[in-house]
Amino acid sequence: MSAARLPLPYRDSCAHLLIPLNRCRVEEYYLPWKCENERHSYEKCQYEEFKLRVQKMDELRAAKGGERSN
Repeated sequence: MSAARLPLPYRDSCAHLLIPLNRCRVEEYYLPWKCENERHSYEKCQYEEFKLRVQKMDELRAAKGGERSN
């Protein structure tokens, strides 16, 4: 990841898809229609990670017993 010069906030479980996406973007001069497959794979991974975080948060809220802090 450091060799690919990924910024720290992007070094997550989807970084393995971001590296080829960034490489494709540079090679294709950031033309949006050139790297669609790589971008779709990366965005899908990010979405799946988001769903997992939401699910964990829901589980934590349920374990708390529905307490509200108002």
